[in-house]
Amino acid sequence: MLGIGNPWRGDDAAGLEVARRLREAGLRALEREGEPSTLLDAWEGEREVILVDAVSSGCEPGTVHRLDAAAAPLPAELFAVSTHHLSVADAVELARSLGRLPERLELYGIEGAAFDAGGGMTPAVAEAVEAVAAELRARLSA
Repeated sequence: MLGIGNPWRGDDAAGLEVARRLREAGLRALEREGEPSTLLDAWEGEREVILVDAVSSGCEPGTVHRLDAAAAPLPAELFAVSTHHLSVADAVELARSLGRLPERLELYGIEGAAFDAGGGMTPAVAEAVEAVAAELRARLSA
């Protein structure tokens, strides 16, 4: 599992928080705070990868989007707001074009509301983080 985000940008920390909760439960979870292009190296040699990231599509904050990123391109509208030069969707498509996409790649996108510098996660996103962490903890522990 890879949690993606920026701990200093409010709801953008959602993926990182899910990864931390999974690690606290003794599960393998990595964090990536830099550019999403580093994902290609992070999942090198992995057959199955789960990504968790904050997204911004205009849906209700805390909405969880579950997508099969290996089957089809990720919807660009989920990544309308990004704190990176290259979005997660761009990194996935780059990996697809280079033949470096894992066989199975799932994205859990947690809809954010506030991405301002220095702010904490909003309550709806914090609740979604707990729900996604619990779901993945149960799934990955089985």
